[in-house]
Amino acid sequence: MDTASNRLNKHLALQLGVSRREADELIERGRVTINGTEATLGARFNDGDQIAVSGKPLTGNTAYEYILFNKPVGYVCSRRAQGDNPTIYEILPKEYATLKPVGRLDKDSSGAILLSNDGDFAYRMTHPKFNKIKIYTVLLRQELEPLHQQMISDHGVTLEDGVSKLMLERVSDDNRKQWTVTMSEGRNRQIRRTFDSLGYDVIKLHRTNFGNYSLGDMKPGEYKTVDMR
Repeated sequence: MDTASNRLNKHLALQLGVSRREADELIERGRVTINGTEATLGARFNDGDQIAVSGKPLTGNTAYEYILFNKPVGYVCSRRAQGDNPTIYEILPKEYATLKPVGRLDKDSSGAILLSNDGDFAYRMTHPKFNKIKIYTVLLRQELEPLHQQMISDHGVTLEDGVSKLMLERVSDDNRKQWTVTMSEGRNRQIRRTFDSLGYDVIKLHRTNFGNYSLGDMKPGEYKTVDMR
């Protein structure tokens, strides 16, 4: 009788920052071993067993961590610098270097970014089927025409990867350059591409809310640990 108590896919997800589904795929591809023996789906292991992925041992029992970070403009959400652009990991303490961004903001955008080593959490926060609401403040170079506002909000704008429909709300009655944008999708640079398709330049894009997480009064570059919600 197998008395091993620890679930292998859960352990891999925690150590690698992937979802359990992705961990199962690693096991299926024969890339995971337990004490030198190729693991199978549904495998369990005991404390002290040697787990390796592609021949590289995993060590430690990492706890799940969740960080909310107010990304400043000019930083990229990757581990490697892109040209002269620094990464967010140059701001965050080294103990968070293994956490992965949950979704992304481009270099020229700022605001709420979540980081975690919980792959299942990342999947639930970013997959379209979970409809996680994201809220942004957007500043346009030109005033948005009422007709274009209606097109974006009511009908959507056709982009190369499908129709983009955003909820728009004016920040003030006498300002048609600054808008609050609410969306549940998360396609690459979707807001910028939507406005650009109608001839508008986005000169500032700042995310204030991501699902249940809000920046509140956090300053650019600040971060805090949060609970999974």
